[in-house]
Amino acid sequence: MLYLEFLFLLVMLYIGSRFGGIGLGVVSGIGLLIEVLVFKMPPTSPPITVMLIILAVVTCASILEAAGGLKYMLQIAEKILRSNPKKITFLGPIVTYTMTLMLGTGHAVYTIMPIIGDIALKNGIRPERPMAAASVASQLGITASPISAAVVYYLS
Repeated sequence: MLYLEFLFLLVMLYIGSRFGGIGLGVVSGIGLLIEVLVFKMPPTSPPITVMLIILAVVTCASILEAAGGLKYMLQIAEKILRSNPKKITFLGPIVTYTMTLMLGTGHAVYTIMPIIGDIALKNGIRPERPMAAASVASQLGITASPISAAVVYYLS
């Protein structure tokens, strides 16, 4: 039965991916309904603590953006990266890790990625290398950030 449920999950993901973003959500909802009603999978309670932490982090990040703090952080990060352009492969991940560590979310890193790519291109460095490393470092920063939902979930 477990293999059948797993196969059903893969089929639903494939069908949803054919429809795109909102289609994936709709097909996932239909798949969840079938899992509960047909396969008798018991629904669990929603992760309210994690949802509230995500709400708090997003609220703090939006306040930081409205107050100009995110722009200031980005200016400092850009200054660090542009002052050492040959070390972009090492400094890019450090900057994204630090930003994620301080903000609690990896979404703020989207703003620094074009800068990393620009610096890499201008210095003859293949941009996918520092950008990939920066993306991974950002995800590692989530596990280190004391205000990220992932850490709060594991501690609760």
